[in-house]
Amino acid sequence: MDQRLHFVTLGVADVSVARRFYVEGLGWEPTFELEGEVCFLQVAPGVLLALWGAAALAADVGVDAADAGDGLGRMAMAHNLGSEAEVDAAVALAVDAGGTVLKEPQHTFFGYHAYVADPDGFRWEIAHNPGWGVDDDGIVHLGPEA
Repeated sequence: MDQRLHFVTLGVADVSVARRFYVEGLGWEPTFELEGEVCFLQVAPGVLLALWGAAALAADVGVDAADAGDGLGRMAMAHNLGSEAEVDAAVALAVDAGGTVLKEPQHTFFGYHAYVADPDGFRWEIAHNPGWGVDDDGIVHLGPEA
């Protein structure tokens, strides 16, 4: 797995309020959004910040909704890979290195993913998203196909 970060997801109390802060307050431009559900903002070459409801993030990870309250449950980092097989291999490597599988690799609406916690509990989503693409200049594209 390349030493790379593609997403940082913040589990926010209210997506619309968080969006207003980042877009209207800080002047950042959304890359892609579903009103009231999720807002993606490019924050560095090839890196997106996702604003997503804390309860939705907890449900996606597969943990109790109370986990959405604070701490580690409010954030996840993500790494995208080129295939489902690469996701499976990366999850196995993470477990061999002391990680814990929080969500087994599985198909989802955007592709294929799993969640793994590092030994300190920090969450990584390891995913294959065929709609993910990064141009040579670092601009990220999300959609049905890269």
